[in-house]
Amino acid sequence: MNRRVLVCQYQRCLANGSAEVLAAFLATSPSECSVVPSECQGQCNLGVTVRILPDEVWYCRIKPPHVAQIVEQHLQQGQLVKPLLHPRIHPNYKDSALKN
Repeated sequence: MNRRVLVCQYQRCLANGSAEVLAAFLATSPSECSVVPSECQGQCNLGVTVRILPDEVWYCRIKPPHVAQIVEQHLQQGQLVKPLLHPRIHPNYKDSALKN
């Protein structure tokens, strides 16, 4: 499955280090994933926001050290990184296996 990793690069996320998060994803993501800087995703209070498509998984408060875990666990193994899930978008997510 080809995934797109959207990393917000708007003002509040930039202030929280989204340029470094984007650079970390670009350096470590599998070749079958495209990493894309995005406009504001409307989750400024929980930035840096990372959204993975087509899974529709939203991660929040992402820092560069989180990127390796997201790449390995989500992008390579298909498992959610539950502690980093956006709590409002994924309030009751119980199944750690992604739907294919």
